[in-house]
Amino acid sequence: MAKVIEGLYYSNEHEWVKVDGNIAYIGVSDHAQDALGDLVYADCGAADTVVSAGDAVAVLESVKAASDVYTPVSGTVIKVNSELCDEPEKINADPYGCWLFAIEMSDSSELDGLMSAEAYDAFCKQ
Repeated sequence: MAKVIEGLYYSNEHEWVKVDGNIAYIGVSDHAQDALGDLVYADCGAADTVVSAGDAVAVLESVKAASDVYTPVSGTVIKVNSELCDEPEKINADPYGCWLFAIEMSDSSELDGLMSAEAYDAFCKQ
């Protein structure tokens, strides 16, 4: 059973969003890392990139597949977690402790279109 953390927002593409003021930290859910398998590569995107909700920002590769990571919110990428480029396996060990990129949101109302932990848990069980 995939772990879901209260207090985060979740997307249909299995990203999580942690909000701190106007900054959104984005990572992949336990369900996503489990589906991908052992991660061997992470490209966390580029800072100073303007993105729209739904844009592919990062790429994760496992022994099974490569997968884009989409931003659930619009804004400017202000930080990337370059530590994960060297150690992508950290995502498998602690997916909620490893954000991939941080965005200064241009429209925080987009969060209203994301799922709560309870809704995401139900979504994953479908």
